[in-house]
Amino acid sequence: MDNAVAARTPVAQELPLAQPAGFGGRLAALPLKNKLSLGLGVAALAAVVLAMTLWNSQGDYKVLYANLSDKDGGAIIAQLSQMNVPYRHADGGAAILVPAAKVHDVRLKLAAAGLPKGSVVGFELMDGARFGQTQFQERLTFQRGLEGELTRSITALSAVQNARVHLALPNQNGFFREQQKPTASVMLTLYPGRTLERAQIAGIVHLVSSSVPEMSPKAVSVLDQSGALLTSSGDTPQTGLDAQQLQYVNQVEAAYTKRIFELLEPLVGRDNLRATVTADIDFSQTEATAEEFAPNQGQNAQVAIRSQQVSESNGSTAAAPSGVPGAASNQPPVPATAPITGAAPALQATQAGAQGNSRRDAVTNYEIDKTVRVTRNATGMVKRLNAAVVVNHRSSTDAKGKTTTTPLSQDEIGKLTALVQESIGFKQERGDSVKVINAPFKAEPAAKVDPLPLWKQPEVLDMLRAAAVPASLALVALLVYFGMIRPAVKAATAPPPAPAPGAQLDAVVDDDELLPADGAIPALPAPKSSEQLTAARTLAKENPAVVANIVRGWVSGEAVT
Repeated sequence: MDNAVAARTPVAQELPLAQPAGFGGRLAALPLKNKLSLGLGVAALAAVVLAMTLWNSQGDYKVLYANLSDKDGGAIIAQLSQMNVPYRHADGGAAILVPAAKVHDVRLKLAAAGLPKGSVVGFELMDGARFGQTQFQERLTFQRGLEGELTRSITALSAVQNARVHLALPNQNGFFREQQKPTASVMLTLYPGRTLERAQIAGIVHLVSSSVPEMSPKAVSVLDQSGALLTSSGDTPQTGLDAQQLQYVNQVEAAYTKRIFELLEPLVGRDNLRATVTADIDFSQTEATAEEFAPNQGQNAQVAIRSQQVSESNGSTAAAPSGVPGAASNQPPVPATAPITGAAPALQATQAGAQGNSRRDAVTNYEIDKTVRVTRNATGMVKRLNAAVVVNHRSSTDAKGKTTTTPLSQDEIGKLTALVQESIGFKQERGDSVKVINAPFKAEPAAKVDPLPLWKQPEVLDMLRAAAVPASLALVALLVYFGMIRPAVKAATAPPPAPAPGAQLDAVVDDDELLPADGAIPALPAPKSSEQLTAARTLAKENPAVVANIVRGWVSGEAVT
């Protein structure tokens, strides 16, 4: 009996409240603070989940249009706002980004709306010709369209970022001598680090000149963004080498240097050779014409007659009567008996009484040697070459791994000098010079390159930017769950606290369990702790009446008061 009494004590402590049944009932029984925390936590978690869903549905952003003018950019943004399409800016507003899944759809819709219009217009200006426009307006529209088409063609080059074309098309009149030829100017904006080659500049010049009737390639001027003239006219005097000539000199020197390296590197080894070539190029243009005349010379020289003219004239007149009249003067002359002398013909003519005259002119032109020589010196001729070559000492490694260097002999240096001379086409009469020396190279310590920190690497930064929003949303979700939802759920699902010793003294009275049919009182388990047994005994000694009432209630089944 003492054990049974001790098992049901003490009853002086306050009895706990009954726990509600079910999870909903337990939630309803939570304090107001826990209820508010649970509600706010659930709402915040739902918002985070919704944000993550929207982020995943939008996906990555890609470029819709880049390098837009301010006018086109504003029109496109206004159209995107009307279409309820999210967008972003990149590169300081130079590019517009939209979700990757909507790029093609948005481009087609904007194209249907006529966007972007573009700051460069071409011959589409002719499509909107108004009725009643003047001839000047029509010419101006055509000129603007032609400039726009040329600009589009030039900007298609990979090195050209932007271009502007200005055409000067004079009015044509009926006087051919007073007509002016058209001219053009091209302003180029190149990408950073890009340059145009000579062939590319010539291609731009011929593109513009071929697109405008009666335009000469010399009438096209091309400038870059720094204001440097990329084309030069033949009429403009040059005070020095232009960019094209400097480029040609660099190409010539680089070609000679490459020959030296390709020839000597297999002999001395890689990184054991340094060479440089200086070329003196003559870009002067001269033209000379000479005519030389010389007579035919030599013993067997034949005289060539170019032209010959002979003129002869003969005439005679009858002798007039002279002398003493009579029969003697009318007789024929007696044949002469004296010898013929130089004066005989004249005497005979006189005696014959007749007069005569004759004339002979001869002009003969002979061919003389003539040589016509026209000399035109080619531009870009090499006037002189200077080559300087430095060869490192020969290095050798012994069996122990020790490296030693030894200088080259004079014979070896002479052979290398001969190879260099042959590789560059050495000419003594031209004044070329080649110098080959042997000297030890100083080994420079390898520059210590500090590895880039992980947080500064571009790929890591890109990954962090891409994962910043999802990671932030996930962190907020964890904070909401562990800080607001989990404590409330834990409080609702926690088991009731264990009763203190003697706190469940009335459990037997209020218990719905029935006593056995035979009326026997079940034996109560002995207390596991001696403290409980000692407390029950102390209660029985101090309050025997209370213990007696308890026992009476057990026997009669009445409630304990």
